[in-house]
Amino acid sequence: MVLVRFAWARPCVPWRSLNASFSVFTFRSLSTTQSIQSDSSVPAARDGRQFRLAVIGSGPAGFYTAYRAMSKIPDAKVDMYEALPVPFGLVRFGVAPDHPEVKNCQEKFEEVASSPNFTFIGNVSIGTKSDHPDGATVPLASILRHYNAVVFSYGAAKDRKLGIPGEDLKGVYSARQFVGWYNGLPEHANLAPDLTQGEEAVIIGQGNVALDVARMLLEDVDVLRKSDIAEHAIETLSKSKVKRVHIVGRRGPMQAAFTIKEIRELMRLPSVAFHPIDKSLIPPDLKSLPRAPRRLMDILLKGSPTPPSDASNQKSWSLDFLLSPTAFLSSSTDPDHLATTQFARTTLTPSPFDPNAYALPSPPSSSSTTTLPSAITFRSIGYRSTPLPEFAPLGIPFNDRWGVISNDGRGRVRHEERGADAAMAMGAFPGLYCAGWVKRGPTGVIASTMEDAFSTADAIAEDWATRATSGRVVPFLNDDRAPGEVRGWEGVRAEAFTSSSSSRGGAVEKARVVDWEGWKKIDAAERERGRRVGKEREKFTSTQDMLAVLG
Repeated sequence: MVLVRFAWARPCVPWRSLNASFSVFTFRSLSTTQSIQSDSSVPAARDGRQFRLAVIGSGPAGFYTAYRAMSKIPDAKVDMYEALPVPFGLVRFGVAPDHPEVKNCQEKFEEVASSPNFTFIGNVSIGTKSDHPDGATVPLASILRHYNAVVFSYGAAKDRKLGIPGEDLKGVYSARQFVGWYNGLPEHANLAPDLTQGEEAVIIGQGNVALDVARMLLEDVDVLRKSDIAEHAIETLSKSKVKRVHIVGRRGPMQAAFTIKEIRELMRLPSVAFHPIDKSLIPPDLKSLPRAPRRLMDILLKGSPTPPSDASNQKSWSLDFLLSPTAFLSSSTDPDHLATTQFARTTLTPSPFDPNAYALPSPPSSSSTTTLPSAITFRSIGYRSTPLPEFAPLGIPFNDRWGVISNDGRGRVRHEERGADAAMAMGAFPGLYCAGWVKRGPTGVIASTMEDAFSTADAIAEDWATRATSGRVVPFLNDDRAPGEVRGWEGVRAEAFTSSSSSRGGAVEKARVVDWEGWKKIDAAERERGRRVGKEREKFTSTQDMLAVLG
């Protein structure tokens, strides 16, 4: 699947808000006859060849890379491949529905897509067989035959697991699944989490995604009804019995991954109480801290406007520190369903006030373990990228330990090769680049994804311009092809349609390839569905329904 699916995201920042090295080019409104302003210092063609770029994945990393490459390389043509019929990746399926300001990025991406040099190729999976019956699959090898360069920006679509007993019990979910479910991702539309089994929920992990999950469980359902949350999620949340949420981490508040904006938002939920934290974990002299952690600690100490009470209908939450999960336990009456989550207590070294402190098991004692009632638990410990199936046979390097494509830090794909002196060194893989989470791991926010993608696109432009500036040629894909023979999507489509072998992508002719005009029809239909119920949009949660709009 070539989709950036899940992440917590911050509001899109203006193009000029980054540092100077990333703000040279402004984003212009585009008509069907306009193109993105490009850098005159980069040649439009090399040996008569127009630059053709394939971008695999239509999330922020893909769109930012496309924009920057089209800004830097005159008349560059970019084809963007997406496994689903709809674009935008995490902006559509990962951003919390009560954060509509984050989705303003889509307006910028639409400007990119309006360029005549940009082609959106939706409902087409690369390498991995499409996970819905109406989707097409194109081999990666076919892509490599028809472009000068390929950017992998397909994100991190797998979960990290805890690897502890009971992880497969009913009632144990990943935050990725839950976020996809309430955002209408077809893959998880049928998740159907049961929120009626008890009043207490546990979230393992203390990043912003964990706080998003907690907020969805605690927020007034009538507030969520006005957002673009999936209707099936509203139905389930309206029946929820969850009133107490534990957000659990192995370390302390000084090491927690959540940010000021998200913790403040959770603190301010009306009529929702925050249970005070252990003040011994907060540095006694807050003035000595840098500004950001000082503000964060101050928010934690002040707590919520609503104090905890014994009222039976009050919703509340807590940050439970210094606890490491050891097992998910079922009840004696229902051995297949989660009842409690067991934790081992930890201690921090070298100091609980050190932002880089790491957790060690507490000394054994009668109180070294604890359990929390949890009819439902969410695992929110991060995401993981995986290699496309053809990476290994094509020799494309992937670091399984870190879950990233091996690269030089600027997005150029690198592989080990033996030099003339028989020593191993990192060599370039001509024409292959990466951006976003599959490049650097699942960290950062949308602003950092933009900067990362710009870095990759700048590397591409520098490599393409090398002959003009230094006389040295950086090799790209298909350098031996004559001008005009590298045809991009036209070549891929012709090859896929004429192939009868399923391994060569012969299913394309049986599938509906969605272009940008097709997406706009789906978008309009969703907005109309939303208008009828008083919200911005009501998403289609199945690819069949999306494609049905197109006739």
